[in-house]
Amino acid sequence: MAPQPTKRRQRELKHDRFRDSTMTFFARLGDRLEGKGRTILYLLAGLILFGVLASLWSGRSARQRAVAETALGRAIEISTAQVSASPQTQTPGSNTPTFTNERERSERAVKEFQEVAAKYPAPYRETAQYFIATNLLVTDRARGLSELERLTKAGDNNVAIMSKFALAQAREADGQYDAAAAIYRELSANTQTTIPVDTINLRLAAVYEKQGKRNEAADILFRMVEAARKARDKDGKPLTQSAAARDAAQKLETLDPARYAQLPPEPATNPLAL
Repeated sequence: MAPQPTKRRQRELKHDRFRDSTMTFFARLGDRLEGKGRTILYLLAGLILFGVLASLWSGRSARQRAVAETALGRAIEISTAQVSASPQTQTPGSNTPTFTNERERSERAVKEFQEVAAKYPAPYRETAQYFIATNLLVTDRARGLSELERLTKAGDNNVAIMSKFALAQAREADGQYDAAAAIYRELSANTQTTIPVDTINLRLAAVYEKQGKRNEAADILFRMVEAARKARDKDGKPLTQSAAARDAAQKLETLDPARYAQLPPEPATNPLAL
């Protein structure tokens, strides 16, 4: 008979499932905020995993934490469940349903997160409320936007920042570029933001381009790429460029080839490096 996993290993496995569900949620959440367009909101999966979960494991009994995390993980699984126009055979051993459209899935997800928010205290409550707001963008957009506005003043700094970023992307998707740019600028200037500044600035440059402010957009992209290419570690070796910085370089080359040509050369990589 195969050995049974220890309690510690069981917790680790549960955390892995929660992490995987969370990352899948953010990968799909980008599409919800900008229709079918691609976004970089899924990068906030790291914020949820390392920021919020750190708070979830403090000051509560092990049993309370386990129950609350299981409920939150279950709600996330619902929000990332498969959507198919035709009925799908449920995976053996899985109790996660499939849905015929995104609206149906979001309605069910909202109910699941509402139960979490009603049963468990902070920080679970505000985290669940954030997920409720983002799912409402599909089923009741006006209410979802209103909830995101409210959560920008949440007591949990992580939730407040995530809500501001989600609200900015929603405003951008709705063509409210002035409002979106204002939020992106605020986030970019916030020294306590838990979202990478390059990620924020990449969206701000995109908004400027949509407004016809090509020079302003090019300036942001140029500064991002220049800083990334000049960055060095304590030993003087080039730092690995972020995905946002690489995207900025590609965008700048298309938007303003002359400015792109003024960039410092890309650091040479060591072919022997692991």
